[in-house]
Amino acid sequence: MTTEFLIDGMLSGTGLRDAVHGGYLRPQNIGLSESLAQSISEWHQRYEQAHFDGFPEDIVAELDVEGMALALDVERELSGRTVGYFSNGRMKRLS
Repeated sequence: MTTEFLIDGMLSGTGLRDAVHGGYLRPQNIGLSESLAQSISEWHQRYEQAHFDGFPEDIVAELDVEGMALALDVERELSGRTVGYFSNGRMKRLS
């Protein structure tokens, strides 16, 4: 069973990645509340737009702050799991 997830804005992803085994997961399929799954989806759509806009520094910074907050929200809902954050705009793990 996966014990670590990453929130990330990769263009071809879902916003939620299995950090141990690789691959993307649908947030609603791992037991997240509907509202949190929707928040991840909306955030991911904005990250996709940032990709097409060339990753403007200020937008990436805002999305990264929001993404790290989403990671904490996921960790709270899935107790016992580690949830980190990968910035696609910066191409590095931030938490």
